[in-house]
Amino acid sequence: MGIVFGLNEDAIKSRLSATAAEVRETVYRSDDAAMKAVLDKSWAYMLRAHLHAGGMGTTALGLILLLNLIATPRRLASAIGVGLGAGGLGYSIFWMWAGFRAPGLGSTGLAKESLKWLAMPTSGAFVLATTAVLILLIAGLVRRQPNKV
Repeated sequence: MGIVFGLNEDAIKSRLSATAAEVRETVYRSDDAAMKAVLDKSWAYMLRAHLHAGGMGTTALGLILLLNLIATPRRLASAIGVGLGAGGLGYSIFWMWAGFRAPGLGSTGLAKESLKWLAMPTSGAFVLATTAVLILLIAGLVRRQPNKV
């Protein structure tokens, strides 16, 4: 995502500006300051998408490796891995899509609200999968404790 944004920053910003320009009179009521504020925040959402993709992707890989180290049953590890991967990818896409939608809607808040259907389940899946790894890790550590009598 970072490479795509880096190589196409001008094209993305132009696309955002063109989308806002199409609705300058109807949505922004010719308020260029309001339009600029939404465009600036839209680009910030693109950066946020990139940061979430990198952070959540790295975390997902690390937790999936940890699942293998604590000898998690294959099906359970697969299910948790899907939750981590789909959750991280979906939540990153949410931020990027919100950034693309905002200039045409005239509001980043409206853009986020319109995509809540994507943000809630994907972030929830990531959090639940992360919690499952933590529970499995704690359970594994408790099982390995030597009995002290």
